[in-house]
Amino acid sequence: MTEPRNPRHQNPDDPSRRDFVALSIAAGIAAATGTSASAQQQVTERDVEIRTPDGTCDAAFFHPTTGTFPGVLVWPDAFGLRPSMRAIGRRLAAEGYAVLVPNPFYRVQKSPVFESASNFNFGDPEQRGRLTPLMGSVTAAGAAERDATAFIAFLDAQPQVDRARKIGTQGYCMGGPLVVRTAATVPGRVGAGASFHGGGLVTDQPGSPHLLAPRITARMYFGVARNDDEQQPTAKTTLKEAFDAARVANEVEVYPALHGWCVSDMPTGNGPIYDQAQAERAWGKLLALYRTL
Repeated sequence: MTEPRNPRHQNPDDPSRRDFVALSIAAGIAAATGTSASAQQQVTERDVEIRTPDGTCDAAFFHPTTGTFPGVLVWPDAFGLRPSMRAIGRRLAAEGYAVLVPNPFYRVQKSPVFESASNFNFGDPEQRGRLTPLMGSVTAAGAAERDATAFIAFLDAQPQVDRARKIGTQGYCMGGPLVVRTAATVPGRVGAGASFHGGGLVTDQPGSPHLLAPRITARMYFGVARNDDEQQPTAKTTLKEAFDAARVANEVEVYPALHGWCVSDMPTGNGPIYDQAQAERAWGKLLALYRTL
């Protein structure tokens, strides 16, 4: 499941296909050496407010101090905008991107709803119950699409964003499906999307994210956790087949890591979830993908 391909161009020598393969190889080299193709840049960050059809969303905006850069929208996981997600935005901005990390739960509560996920106990029904209304506020019908439109409009209005280049979007856990919905909602602006340990990408419902593939033009990357694959072993095939059928360049890859492996403050009650080595490997893939913007 790891071979990237663009079915719009079946010729194996097609430049776009060669470029995507080369970028994946470069990502592996970068992850192994701990280097990236771009020099680290000084970052400016500020808290912002964004008007949406449903209210005012608080968010964090990061960008290199001088210049214009491709915009990136980061969808947080179920614990929302907090220091670990800010760290992702800050690090990505240092690589040469203008990065927006919104509070996806703004309809319910301002951030941070959780300062950290590290002490969360998934085995406690009361704690799990806190997540239900939060996640429901952004997964409700049409909510993500309205948000995506507003967030990308915000990025395009910023002087630090190079509007001549496409926008990237990435998401973690519940953010994975939101990446797909964003790419389908604003296909003319989104050029790359990456889901890491995304949940619910393939369901038996008519609104399943994988069914949106025909509306997407962005290059897509799906990093799947080992235990998610074990619970839903056919999902990766269904996901890839959907994007292949839609002739969307994509890569679906299963990591030898647990759900949540990319996020540094994941709970450790039953053993560590965050996996630095595999997180760095995923980071290299992300940077390779974004070099296509």
